[in-house]
Amino acid sequence: MKLSARILMILFILLALHLSSTYVQHDWLPKQALKDRPIPEGLHPIVKQNTEILKAAAEKKGISIVITEGFRSIEEQNELYKQGRSKKGNIVTYAKGGESYHNYGLAIDFALQQKNGSLLWDIEYDGNQNGTSDWLEVVAIAKKLGFEWGGDWKRFKDYPHLQMIPD
Repeated sequence: MKLSARILMILFILLALHLSSTYVQHDWLPKQALKDRPIPEGLHPIVKQNTEILKAAAEKKGISIVITEGFRSIEEQNELYKQGRSKKGNIVTYAKGGESYHNYGLAIDFALQQKNGSLLWDIEYDGNQNGTSDWLEVVAIAKKLGFEWGGDWKRFKDYPHLQMIPD
């Protein structure tokens, strides 16, 4: 085998190891950590507290948000997972029951609320007219509170989704 072929083989092996490591760190380990947690009946107290702080901080910036989803039972998650598969509609989740942070009270979904009460999922909308997207302002506040944003995910962008694992 020539030297360049050996180098290519080594690079290929390193790339495969890196991809495997990334999968374990970002997909497999979080799901395993969730499976070790007991199933609650509502939002975790810290998630609930930080959700209220998020709403108040957004309101101070002239942004009204509504939490459209919080805790979700495993049965509800399985029904949502069927959407776009065995039920009509678009695929909205890749998490089966027991794999979603919602099932453990560790996630919320939000929407912007306009003055007329209607909900908005427009990530470019600037209702407070300060030159910055209201959606991204809410996300910035959420991240400071310790939430991870589904809009940062590489595989499936879930823009309304915020999640955390409290210490």
